[in-house]
Parts: sequence; structure tokens; C-alpha cells
Amino acid sequence: MPPAHSKRHRMSLAAYCVICCRRMGTSTSPPKSNTYWRDIRNIIKFTGSLILGGSLFITYEVLALKKSLTLDTQVVEREKMKSYIYVHTVSLDKRENPGITYQARKELHKAVRKVLATSARMLRGPFADTFSTVDVEDHECAVWLLLKKSRSEDRAARLQAVQEMSETHHWQDYQYRIIAQACDLRTLTGLARSKESDLRFFLRPPPLPSLKEDSSIEEELRQLLASLPQTELDECIQYFTSLALSESSQSLAAQKGGLWCFGGNGLPYAESFGEVPSATVEMFCLEALVKHSEIPTHCDKIEANGGLQLLQRLYQLHKDYPKVQRNIMRILGNMALNEHLHSAIVHSGWVSILAEAMKSQHIMEASHAARTLANLDRETVRDKYQDGVYVLHPQHRTSQPIKADVLFIHGLMGAAFKTWRQQDNDQDLTENISEDETKYTTCWPKSWLASDCPALRIISVEYDTSLSDWRARCPMERKSIAFRSNELLRKLRAAGVGDRPVVWVSHSMGGLLVKKMLLEASKKPEMNTIINNTRGIIFYSVPHHGSLFPSLEEKELSKDSPALKTLQDDFLEFAKDKNFQVLSFVETLPTYIGSMIKLHVVPLESADLGIGDLIPVDVNHLNICKPKKKDAFLYQRTLQFIRDALAKDLEN
Repeated sequence: MPPAHSKRHRMSLAAYCVICCRRMGTSTSPPKSNTYWRDIRNIIKFTGSLILGGSLFITYEVLALKKSLTLDTQVVEREKMKSYIYVHTVSLDKRENPGITYQARKELHKAVRKVLATSARMLRGPFADTFSTVDVEDHECAVWLLLKKSRSEDRAARLQAVQEMSETHHWQDYQYRIIAQACDLRTLTGLARSKESDLRFFLRPPPLPSLKEDSSIEEELRQLLASLPQTELDECIQYFTSLALSESSQSLAAQKGGLWCFGGNGLPYAESFGEVPSATVEMFCLEALVKHSEIPTHCDKIEANGGLQLLQRLYQLHKDYPKVQRNIMRILGNMALNEHLHSAIVHSGWVSILAEAMKSQHIMEASHAARTLANLDRETVRDKYQDGVYVLHPQHRTSQPIKADVLFIHGLMGAAFKTWRQQDNDQDLTENISEDETKYTTCWPKSWLASDCPALRIISVEYDTSLSDWRARCPMERKSIAFRSNELLRKLRAAGVGDRPVVWVSHSMGGLLVKKMLLEASKKPEMNTIINNTRGIIFYSVPHHGSLFPSLEEKELSKDSPALKTLQDDFLEFAKDKNFQVLSFVETLPTYIGSMIKLHVVPLESADLGIGDLIPVDVNHLNICKPKKKDAFLYQRTLQFIRDALAKDLEN
């Protein structure tokens, strides 16, 4: 007989089978024990708590990281007028490095950074490493992308970035400040030379160093001049420097009286008598510094001795004295010819001053700034503009292809700008200069010719006619036509003259310089391009056979001068051989020299070159190159000649 427990097992098994059969027949699930459900609930509670806690931890850390990498917009709104950028800093306190928790957060932040960088590359383009960890808003992307693009190795991309920046006018102030602080020197210079650039791209110049105790600007200017070497200077500059260093304002004014002429103003020589410059010592020092700055090693000395800051202080002090400001700009433009000084010029804050001057309504101020910035801009400008060579058009970066050059050469006692102004009348002299330059312009080549022929590069040259007023200790060859023509020829070639077709426009003695330059260029193989590309010459009352105008050059310019006759004969033969196109104008009215003398400066027979058209005009010697208005015959005939001479070149 089987044991009792075996019977119980068999009975349990039979009961279990009966129960299973009944459940299968009724399709109902068997009941679970309370213990089984209790275990399941415990597992769910534990797992859910773990998942929820981990999710909350990860969410917290992601939000904390996002906050640390995102600018507080309320702070930005309050601080956007300030000229600095907020950057989140990391504590350097070693006590804030708590073991495993710190390491876990560090690894988590690293993973989230990778996610942010990946999304940035996918959605916003290839950020540089500098920007890949920054979570910026959509409207901020353009700023950083343009900054990235402005540093590209591709020159075309850099130029496009600067152009896009300059054409942006909808940004907030702080966005312009970001560009101003983060861009490189090349981009900053490009923005300054872009016509539409907002001045908010340029930070204010850094604070200037204080003047030395018991010192003045005049005294520091003297010290700067005295610190420069007196070598490599001609006798005139040495004498001029010694005057500035040794004489007082009163003695200088008494010695020079009104005989000194700073840059010429196109008025008769006698009318300059009696005019005494107001800042005599500063002007003499600056004129000497202009000549020193033509020597590269002296530019290094000026920079090393704090000259950039001193000149900036003087520039700001004399805002109402344009002559002082122009000489400072001449010095700065000469220093900018030396590329190793570009960084010092930019960091001293001069670019913001130049950018503002470029927007001036005064053509002289804008042109001096344009020359300096062109010498700084090695990205788009190949040529170098030495002292006295000014580009009137184009003064900004442009996509307009330049196909030819037109050069303007003034005469004795003239100037690069005022010689070519519109003819004055009583109304123009009493009214302020109008913004509408079609009504009155202080430089018609800049205002009218550039508008009518935008594919031209228009250059005006200024040479130092004030040298005529220096004392006899200056060497006479300094004042000769031969010396001046060689000096101008060298400067113009450095500016790229000869690389394109050229038309020369000259007034009075400037025409003699043009003739001498072309003859000298024909003798030098490296200058042959100037001859081959000369298409035509315009002469405004040029004394080919001599003049009655009184000057220290009267021996060279007097009627039937042997030197003048040789120049005329040689050039006439040369011009016929080269088949130059020539147009000449001559005055028919006398010119008043002072209030007593009336003189016909260049007679009809003296203005006749012997080839080309000779057109008499009912004006005096000073106004022969100053049209009354844009539709006047004098300008329209000049414009027609330039277009005809360059017709084939402008079409190609």
C-alpha cells in the first residue's frame, strides 16, 4: 500500500488537472497569489524611482549647462550699449572639485557639448571650434558666422563677409560691438573702407596717456621732432626742422609774416601776403614731421616715441583747424606705407577716426582719410599712395571694375583739390556748401567726372609749391621742373599709374610737369608702360612758350626761356611720334594779382602746343580749369575728350 504522502500528491495532481480543464473550458486566467503581485509591485516601484530620478538628474544638468552657455537676454538688454562682451567664467578654486560627483557632471557636460556641436554643424553650418560650444539664438548666428567667414583662408569669402557686414543695418548696438571687438585688423580696415558701414562697428579710441608734468602739446611735439634722426634729409628739411625747434611762435610769425603758404589755395601769390597761421609752431613741427615720415626708419622712431598718440591728441584738439588735421593725416598716410606699422596704427584707435572722416561732406578731409585707409588695406589695394597722391574716385571698396586712370596735375601755387573746384560766385561764397554737389562742388573731378565715368580711377596730385617761399638756403634744384617731374613720376608709378590707359589733365605749370614726366619716362625702360598707355592730354592755359606770372621760377618759366624752348621742341616731336591726342584751353581775360595789378598770365600764342585743338575761353587764368556748372561748355568739352580718348578701353 503506498505511503500516505504519495496519495496526497496524486490527489493534488488530479485536482490540479480538473481545475486546469475547467479554466480551459471557460477561458479564464487563474488567480495569482498575493505574494506574486507584491513582488511585481516592488520591482515596478524600484525601477520607476530609478528611472524618474535619473531623468530628473539628467534634465537638471542639461538645463544647468544650457544656462551656463546662454547669454542672459535681460543682462544683454541692460548692457548692450557697453563696449565689452560677457563671458561666463570658471572658478579656479580647487575646493570646488568634489570627487566623483564633479567627474560625473564633467562627463555629462562633455556629452551634451558634443550633441550641441553636432546640431550646430547640421543646422547652422560648420562653426569653428571657438563657436561650437556656444548655444546662440537664431538672430545671433549671423554675427558669429560672418566673423568666422571674415577669417577664412579664401580671400573671396573674406571680402564677401566684410561686404555683408557693411550692408547690415538692422542689428542691435551690442551686435555691432561684438564685431568691433572680435574682428581682426584686416576686417576692421575693410569695414572702414566700405561706403555703407555703420560707425558702431568701430570702438572709440583708447584713452590717451597723460601729458608729462609741466609739459604741453607744443613741447612734446618739439621733443618728438628732436628725437628723430637728422640724417637722410635734404638741406631744406634740416633748415625747416631747426626753425621749428629753435624759434618761438612770435619770432616765427615775425620772420615769416604772410609769405608762408601751406599747400596753396589757388589764389594769386600776392594775396597770401599778410596771412599768419594761428598755430605756427605746431604747423612748422608738423610740416617737418611730414617730411620725416617719408623715410621708413623715421616712421619707426615716430611710432616708438608715442607719436601716434600725440598726433591723435593734437588732431582732437584742433578739430576747427583743418590745416593742422590735414598735415596729421599726411603723416599718418606716410606711416601706413610701412606694413609692419599697421598693427600699431589700428590698435592706437586711428581706424575709427579715419572711418568717421571718410563720411565727411568735406572732400579734402575724406580724401586724406581715404589715402591712409587705402595704404592700410592690403586686402584689396595693391598700389601705394605716397604723400601728395590722392584718389578722388573710387575712395571706397567697390565691385565696379576700373578700366582707366585720369590724372589731375595743378599749377604753381595750386592744390590737389581747390584748383579743381567749381568757379566761385557771390552766392556760393556766402552760402554753406550744399549736399547736392551738382549745384556746387569743391572738386568737380570727384563730384561730376566720377558720376559720369564710374569706371575711371581719378587721381589728383599735389606737389609742394610752398617750397618756392623758402629761404635761399634751400637748394635751387628742389624748385626745378626736372626735380619735381622726377619726384612725381616715381610717386605715380608706385600708385600703379601706367598699368591702365591714362589721360592727363593739367593746369598752368602742371602741364610743363606732364610734358617733362612723359619725356623722362620714355628714357626709362621700367616706365615704358606709362608712355604706351597714355591716350591723351588736356592742357588748361599751359605756358608752353613762357609766362608773365611772377614767381621764383621766373627764369625757367619766362618767355623764350632756353630750358622751356628745349622742353617744347622735344615734347612736340615726341607727341607727334606717339600720336597723342591733345586738347588745349586758353584764357582770354586778364587776372587780377592783388588789388592793383592786372595781368594776362598765359597769352594765346604761349598756350599753343602746336598739335591738337586750341580753344579760347572767356575766363581768367585761375578760372580756366573751374567750370561754372556741370552743363557748362568747359566741363562738357573736357568730358567729351576723355570719353573719346578712352572709348575703346571703356567698351572692353
